[in-house]
Order: sequence, then structure tokens, then C-alpha cells
Amino acid sequence: MGSSIRQPKLSNLSPSVIAQTNWKFVEGLLKECRNKTKRMLVEKMGREAVELGHGEVSITGVEENTLIASLCDLLERIWSHGLLVKQGKSALWSHLLHYQDNRRRMMAGSLGHTVLFLDIERRKSDPNPAMAPMKISLVQDMLHIQNIGEIKTDVGKARAWVRLSMEKKLLSRHLKQLLLDHELTKKLYKRYAFLRCDDEKEQFLYHLLSFNAVDYFCFTNVFTTIMIPYHILIIPSKKLGGSMFTANPWICISGEMGETGVLQVPRSILEMTYECQNLGKLTTVQIGHDNSGLYAKWLVEYVMIRNEITGHTYKFPCGRWLGKGMDDGSLERVLVGDLLTSTPDTEERPCRTPPLQHSPGMIRRLVAISPSSRPKLNTGQIQEAIGEAVNGIVKHFHKPEKERGSLTLLLCGECGLVAALEQVFQHGFKSPRLFKSIFIWDFLEKAQAHYDALDPSDTALGEEWQKRVRTFSRFITAINGTPRNIGKDGKFQMFVCLGARDHHLHHWIALLADCPIIAQMYEDTALIKDHTLVNSLIRVLQTLQEFNITLESSLIKGINI
Repeated sequence: MGSSIRQPKLSNLSPSVIAQTNWKFVEGLLKECRNKTKRMLVEKMGREAVELGHGEVSITGVEENTLIASLCDLLERIWSHGLLVKQGKSALWSHLLHYQDNRRRMMAGSLGHTVLFLDIERRKSDPNPAMAPMKISLVQDMLHIQNIGEIKTDVGKARAWVRLSMEKKLLSRHLKQLLLDHELTKKLYKRYAFLRCDDEKEQFLYHLLSFNAVDYFCFTNVFTTIMIPYHILIIPSKKLGGSMFTANPWICISGEMGETGVLQVPRSILEMTYECQNLGKLTTVQIGHDNSGLYAKWLVEYVMIRNEITGHTYKFPCGRWLGKGMDDGSLERVLVGDLLTSTPDTEERPCRTPPLQHSPGMIRRLVAISPSSRPKLNTGQIQEAIGEAVNGIVKHFHKPEKERGSLTLLLCGECGLVAALEQVFQHGFKSPRLFKSIFIWDFLEKAQAHYDALDPSDTALGEEWQKRVRTFSRFITAINGTPRNIGKDGKFQMFVCLGARDHHLHHWIALLADCPIIAQMYEDTALIKDHTLVNSLIRVLQTLQEFNITLESSLIKGINI
């Protein structure tokens, strides 16, 4: 982690000795900064850093908070070096306060418009073209910290500001802007101070720029009780009279640390800001309406939500109808989202440390649109999609806990287990007559009715087989009994998630493949009728048996089982 370097006492020394001693101290600070930034990046990148030749597996157990606290200590020593007069417990926060006061005075004067342009600008690489871009403001980020009542000390405020700047990938940029106020630096520091050594200062900022290579959630995860404003944008389809929508919509946002509860959305206002306790990383959005009015049909393209403090933006694709008699008749849907990433700003120099490398993405064949317009895959493609979905879940559990992504995305995302199993059951599904839509859930209900009609006293069926039948029927009944208006596709999603959680999924596939109902509802070439392919599917799903899958409450809300 680097040695603990302390500022030397320079009193009663000759000028040449002062220069040499101070130079050694400055060089030591730079070396420690270089070591700390490399260590933090390698730790954050985990195993991928090892693959890129940046460390050993043994270093991946260090806590992120310890590393960030160590960086904050280093920043305090840098900002303490060569101070004319010590002010407050935190040299960094004291400098920030001086900068904030200068900006306020200048904005109140004749240069207000110019300074506002320099201090508040739009991020060029904002990943969110539908929303108004976030504004970059060092002073605004300070105000966020000053409004958090649970932070009492100057040292705590400085550390919170550093954490927030790292999470927004703006630490180097903010510090560079702070140090561009040369008059303030000259006013606060002696000539030999580190912050007045231009070459060393540039190297220091260059090392901090490397933090842009990875995503940090160090601010959001530490301050769990603060109030966060979330900007919500709902994008309805422009097709088929979306402006005629008469029902009253609502939305519920869920994250790793909680959920908002149901938020009523005015019909004419589909963009709003809602403040609530920190939700952490966002995972799902539940969206629906009350089916009121003459035109209670709503086609939603997607929902976007942005944390207005950290700037993290999430997109939740939908592309489905909400309304009775439309699509699968759902009045509400659970949308699974992911964090949008932005490209580094072009005016910043690229960092030497390679950026975080993601595993090769799965081919985006399964899109979140209406079932009738989904691409028809052959059996080989479907088997590959199932294998990729299950493999993604297996790899999730084999990663260290802090390196894991969203399990909900692996289950219910565009290339998740639910979407892959939908393709299994849709393959060879007989075309409905007279434009009547038939869904996978209709097949599951018919299979339940068939098995419920069998004589339970028939010993030829076997006790284990009957137990699986009873479990299958109990889950179908419970899902049908939910008070939520989730529609048939939503019920199938719940069926798959519960089956994966309770390790029944491969048993249910075997039951459905043996059910005589498939003769009525499937073509002879259907995958579900091919015993070799079904046995292969069962073996793949059995690999999930060893994992303890925990489902988000939004996925199984309303189920009593």
C-alpha cells in the first residue's frame, strides 16, 4: 500500500537542503499515488486484471472501502503539504470551501455568466440521449455532500466528496478544475508545495484519471440512508394513438437496497423527478395502469431512470402492450434494466491501464417485443440460447460476490433463462385460428387440468412422479391466484423464476414433455416432442441444482407459496 510519508520540517535548514528534502518528499507522494491507484484498479478489476497481466489472484480479497480510505488519506497529505496556514481538520475540504466561496462571489459579480459556463457544463459522453444531459459541476457535488446531515466532520465531507467524484468518474477532472484556480493556490500554499509543482501535479492528476477505466459504486453503497432524487422518463410508443391513453399509470422502482412503492404518474406528464431513500443499484421497474377510461391501452417502449446525484442511468426495455384484450392481457409488467455506460470524454487523455474487459456478450437474438414478432429459431439455436443462459447463471455464482452482476438480468433479461425457455415452448406451437392468440401459459394450464384429472390412487404412476405432479399443480394454482394483473407472459416468467429458485424446473420440463396435451398444441417437429433434445435440456437445467437462487421481491410479489 506504500509507506506512510510524512512532511519534513524545513525550519533552520539551508535553501539547498530544503530543496533536496522537499523534492524527496514530493517524489515519495507521487510514488505512493502511483502504487495506490494501480492497487485499487487491479483490485476492482479482479480476475480480469490478472488475465491482462496486472497482478496476482491473491490480491483480490482487499476491501474496496479500505483502499478508498487509503487514497483519501493520501489526498489529505498532498493538500496539507506546504500550507501557509492550516485551516480545519481537512486540508482538502478547506481548499474546496475556499474555491466554493470564490465561485459564489464571482457569480454574484460581473463575470457570473462566464464562470457559470466554466463551472457547469454538459457531459459530452452522456449515454442517455432521451433525457436532458447531466451537468458537470464541482460546486454542485459539494452541495450534495453538504446537504447530507449524517456527515458531521470536514474529514468525512472530504471523503464523501472523493467517493462521489470517483463514482461519477470525475475525480481527476474536478481536482484539475480546482487547481486551475492558480490565484487561490498561491494564496493558500508556499512556493515549494506539491500543488504548486506543475510537472508533479500533472503526473498526479494523470494517475487519478485511470479510475475512469472501472465503475465504482463507493458513494451509493456507503451512504445508504440519504435521500436521492431519481429522474424518471417513460417513453410510450408513437404508434397507434399513444396520446389517446386515458388510464392512470403507475410505476414502482426497485433496487438492491429497497423500492419506492407505487408512484402514481400523471397521464400528461411522463417525465418527473422523485426523491426517496437511496435504492442502491437499480434492478427492476414495475409499471402498469388502472384500466380506466375509454382507451385503456398503453404501448410502452422503455423506461429510463437516472440517479441525479451520481448520474447513473438505467434503461428498462418493454416494447409490450398494457391493456385488457391487448397482447397477453397484462395491466402491469416487470421490466429488467441495466446500467448504461458512457464513453470517456474526448478531451481527457487516455489512461495507460487497460479498461475493464467484459466477457463476450451473448448474441442478442431474443428481443423484448411481442411474442408474435419474435424471430423463429431452429432447434440448434434454441439449444445454444439455453446453454448460454444457464452458463451465465453458473458463472455468476462462481465469481467472487463483489464481482457478480445482476442475477435478475440473467433470469429475466433479453438473453436470460426465461426468454430462452420461451423459445423452447414456442417452437412448433400450432398456429391459432380466427386470430385468437394462444400463449405458453395456456399450454401449462391445460397440462395442469390433465394431471389434476388423473386418479391419485393409481400406484402405477409412482410416488415420486405423483409428488412432482402435485408440486407443479400447486405452483400453477398459486400463480393464477396472484392479485396482480401481470398477464400470461408475466405468469410464465414467474413460473420459470420460482422453478429455478426451488429446483423444480427440470422436473417440470419432464412432466410437460410427457403430457398428452402436447399432441393437440404442438406440431410433430416441435422441440418439446423430441425426447433426445428434451433430455439434453433437462441435463442442462440440472446444473442449476447446486446454486441457491434468491429472487427479487418484484419478481414474485403477490405469490403465497
